[in-house]
Amino acid sequence: MPDQSLPPDWPTGVHPPWSDFFEQTALAWLFDHVPADYRQHGVLRRHPLALSRLARQYVSAALEAAREGYRTARLDLREHLPPHALDQVMKAYLEEGERTASVLRSIEAVDAELRAAASGRSADA
Repeated sequence: MPDQSLPPDWPTGVHPPWSDFFEQTALAWLFDHVPADYRQHGVLRRHPLALSRLARQYVSAALEAAREGYRTARLDLREHLPPHALDQVMKAYLEEGERTASVLRSIEAVDAELRAAASGRSADA
């Protein structure tokens, strides 16, 4: 019997990997974190592991974009925005970076369990 504890980054709304509805809830949650057009691809609905891989790549790229934006915003915008607005932009980059990093950790947790299920074993085994 698998360890009945979930990783700390396990997303709310995704059933545990040992439950009957794990893959269905993982699919729904993952689709919420990628562009809506991804829903057009039947292969992603039939193979949740494929979707989790795409979601990992997509969210990882968004995180890198937020980091790059944070690194370059002050220099790029300093002549175009007042200081208080630039501070707010930096805060937005920081908050979005933190939120995106959290989503990425959750996607990675789901992905690990989908990979384990595809291999026929528990990710913690």
